[in-house]
Amino acid sequence: MKGGYLSSVVHVDLTKRTVEPYPWTDDDRRATLGGKVMAAQILYDVLRSGTDPLGPENVIVISTGPLTGTGAPSTSRFNVSALSPLTGIVASSNCGGSFGVYLRKAGVDALVITGASETPTFLEVSEEGVRFHEAWSFQGMCTTDAQAALAATVEGRSGTLVIGPAGENLVRYASLHSEERAAGRAGMGAVFGSKKLKGIVAHGAQRVPVADPKGFREHVKKWTADLKAHPMTGDAVPRFGTGGFLPEMQSLGIVATSNYRRGRFEGASAISGQTLAQTRLVGTAGCLSCPIRCGRVVEVDGKRVKGPELETLVLLGANLENADLDSICRLNVLLDELGMDTMTVGVTVSLAMEMAERGVVDWPLRFGDVSGLAQLFEDIAARRGIGDELAEGSRRLAERYGASAYAMNVKGLELAAYEPRGAWGHALGYATSSRGGCHLNGGYMVALEGLGLAMRGRALGSKAGLTAMFQDLMEAVSAAGVCLFTTYAVLPAPVVREAKRPLGRIAAVVLGATGYTLYALRGVPRRLLEIPLPLLPHMKAIELATGERMRFGRFWEIGERGYTLERELAIRFGVTAADDTLPERELTERLEQDDPRSVVPMDKLRSRYYRQRRWDANGQPRRALLKRLSIG
Repeated sequence: MKGGYLSSVVHVDLTKRTVEPYPWTDDDRRATLGGKVMAAQILYDVLRSGTDPLGPENVIVISTGPLTGTGAPSTSRFNVSALSPLTGIVASSNCGGSFGVYLRKAGVDALVITGASETPTFLEVSEEGVRFHEAWSFQGMCTTDAQAALAATVEGRSGTLVIGPAGENLVRYASLHSEERAAGRAGMGAVFGSKKLKGIVAHGAQRVPVADPKGFREHVKKWTADLKAHPMTGDAVPRFGTGGFLPEMQSLGIVATSNYRRGRFEGASAISGQTLAQTRLVGTAGCLSCPIRCGRVVEVDGKRVKGPELETLVLLGANLENADLDSICRLNVLLDELGMDTMTVGVTVSLAMEMAERGVVDWPLRFGDVSGLAQLFEDIAARRGIGDELAEGSRRLAERYGASAYAMNVKGLELAAYEPRGAWGHALGYATSSRGGCHLNGGYMVALEGLGLAMRGRALGSKAGLTAMFQDLMEAVSAAGVCLFTTYAVLPAPVVREAKRPLGRIAAVVLGATGYTLYALRGVPRRLLEIPLPLLPHMKAIELATGERMRFGRFWEIGERGYTLERELAIRFGVTAADDTLPERELTERLEQDDPRSVVPMDKLRSRYYRQRRWDANGQPRRALLKRLSIG
């Protein structure tokens, strides 16, 4: 290929302490781009059913995309995939920070890590290869100290990826950290911990080759300007962060509150991104090459630290009936240092609070009382006392006490901050997401159902077709190495500004009537969909970087291939149609007592979705689809 890749995929065996090339061809790159689609293909090839997620036979794939480190906007992203110890199925976690860029500077596109070390270890990746180092002295370190210690072992600038105490102690939702960014979901930190891998430091000076340097520079300049001019990526998100969506969520009644028993929180205004910006914000931050700068900088105990994003504000705030913004800021920092996913922590603790409220357990946990949460989080990370039980996640905790009706997860992964009974497309995304209850992997349909467009939340319409389409396209964007926040700008600025006025309403109606069109398009050979589609500048950037033609049909097919590979992997590890559903509460308890439509009609949504995807009634991709995508 002419550019976009360094053509180096490295297999690291921690048991044997060997390093060798992993076979990966240009045809593989064309079929997957990179990132999570590349990882899905590798794991599809090598993982066997019955694999223990915390055993040495589990495989970690750390992969970049062709745009990672090229300087295109928001392209510091890298992906980590493995069999999840939280869900028992293959999952991926995406991260910013600097590690992905420095992995490429070291001359490596991806790492495939197998086996397990007998002693604590960290890896050094450079242009000279991969070296193994003892990590006894780094054991027990929090994520900030561990990154500083690893960086100090090499000369010059570097990127680091580490676990904290939670990963070492195999908390099932332990996270990985690069600078202040986290690969938070699904327990990739616990997989590192099971392999006694404390972290990785990467350094080097290689540059990612670009097929058309002049054209690429011009496109990047225009793309960056467009992002800065868009009302979402150039104004709302930089000013208020993702927490700026909270007031609109409150008005729509989709704020996860009191373990998802309600959709509105009386203290929502006290924990919103707007309040954070007005009263606590001391600066903003962004990953390398990112013009959006969604990161919040706040002051906690005299130190400038990372501020909470929307998911943390809601799941440690409204979901626990906590309106104390200062406590959320402190708890957010603590969880990052311990190396734990703030989302799973928030939902697991809210379950424990409801169990205590109902008398299922006799634990000192109550909604609205967050005075003991810091100690509880430290106990979870150390697997101490009741923290050992909470370290298992909500599904296992609920099963142990016969409280599954109150466990707010899908396929073992806790839901995100959006209460789905007011946004049926988003609900469908949760239910069908490859890794479980994820808003991003689920297609983020809530962007159309109120946050960017005013499509009716409680309507069937084309929700199935749009959900599947958004899932595929976001899969492809992620595979390219680009932050998904750049997709906020896909909706034209005039439509976003006029979301609740005639222009926005017309756009919502048109999208709501596209179900049959999307179904028909899925039957068209992708080579016939030769559409440039300027609303997705990612495609042109890939084309200019790699020298490979990239039009809408091929881009869509790459995303569809990734999603289908993930589905096949899920089936290999036991997922069936019965798992493509929501927690009982979302299906049977009315969010609003006087509205019979305030539950999710899961059966109707799921059957329409399966038809769109060309899956059978059991959720199995049909043979013709697998053949078209060259799977199996």
